[in-house]
Formats: sequence, C-alpha cells, structure tokens
Amino acid sequence: MSAVTYAERRGRLKTYFDATAVEAWAQLTSDAPVSRIRQTVRQGRDQMRAVFMSWLPFDMTDAPLLDAGCGTGALAVAVARRGAKVVAVDIAANLVRLARERAPADLGPDQIRFVAGDMLDPGLGRFAHVAAMDSLIHYPVREIISFLGQLAPRTGRSIIFTFAPQTPALSLMHAAGRLFPRADRAPAIEPVTEARLRRAIGAEPALSGWRLGRTARVASGFYTSQAMELVRR
Repeated sequence: MSAVTYAERRGRLKTYFDATAVEAWAQLTSDAPVSRIRQTVRQGRDQMRAVFMSWLPFDMTDAPLLDAGCGTGALAVAVARRGAKVVAVDIAANLVRLARERAPADLGPDQIRFVAGDMLDPGLGRFAHVAAMDSLIHYPVREIISFLGQLAPRTGRSIIFTFAPQTPALSLMHAAGRLFPRADRAPAIEPVTEARLRRAIGAEPALSGWRLGRTARVASGFYTSQAMELVRR
C-alpha cells in the first residue's frame, strides 16, 4: 500500500464525514425520518451491525475491542453493553463528537474511549477483537490487506470487517457517481471480488497465523456490504 495513497483517501474521508456530510450522517444514524433511499441504507446498516454482534462473544467482560471507524458509535455502545473495553476511533472528529454525545451516561470512559484519529495508530493499543464496519469499503484490495496486516499483530482473537462486494448493481452505482460534480461526490466505494480478497489474504505473510471464518452479505436497497471474519489459528 502506498502511504501517500492511504493518506489521500483518509483525507478525503475526513473532509467528507467531518464537513460535507456530517448533518446527513447524524440524521441517518438517528431515529429521525429519512427518505426511502436512506431508509434502506439505515436498515442495511442495522442488519450488518447485527451480523457483527452475532459473530462476537456474548460475554465480552473486560475484552478489549477496537471499533475501527466508529462513526456515531452504535456498534461501540452495543459491544460495551456486553462488557467489552472499547476504543472507538474515527478519522472524522465531528462524528466522534456525536458518538461521545450519544453514548449512554452509564458507559463512561473506562468502558468506551472515543478517539479522533487514524484507526491504524499503534498507540491505540492491543485488542482481543477488531471490528471495522463499512470503514474499508473505500479502499482497494491492496490497502485492505495492508490494514489487516498492520492490525493482526496487535489482535488476539478475531478481526471482523466489511468490504464492498463487486456486483453489477454496485459497479453501476459506482460508475454513475463519477458523473456528479467533484464537489458533490461522496468518497468512491471500491468494489472488490470475494475470490480476489481471499487469495490476497492467503498470500499475505502478516496473516499466516490467521484463518478465514464466516462471511455474510447484506443487501438492502441502496446498501450492499459483505462481512468477513478472520480468526487467529
């Protein structure tokens, strides 16, 4: 992975979620009424969060978990309710602020630590589990593999992440998005084939101590995402 490429993509995501789309994202992740299109996205994200929760232990008492790309904090709160010690990080400071404001009062900083910054920062610590829900969908395969390879040495049990599966419908939406004026575009989603991702994971030396676990795809209107699980051998 090129450090410049990663930095450029990260910068675009920060600008988009911190400024351009922060109000829309705050509404989408709340109980406020939304359009039919956004409702399908909301439902899809709810379904995907349920997948993540079903793959994580029911009892996570004191287990450290990294919520990599925490957004407004719904997943972080859910795993903290199971007893996990959560570090919830996002590059967009305004989303982290919203997550901190929305966190229940009984879940203090000893249960969830919210951080605005890079989810790959080694200073965030070591974890039993890493959850990256829809935070890698903007990256090509080589950068997804680099992300996994950098987190694997600091993770003890599992890494759960999503990618944008390469389907005809998703590829069409991706192409159509390029027709919008540059200032109005959301950061591009990078469709990935599952077979190519599996091959890349198998060929990555940093992941030699890991095996592929479960996978599940969620398709809800304008939301399509696929979860994949890596488990330490």
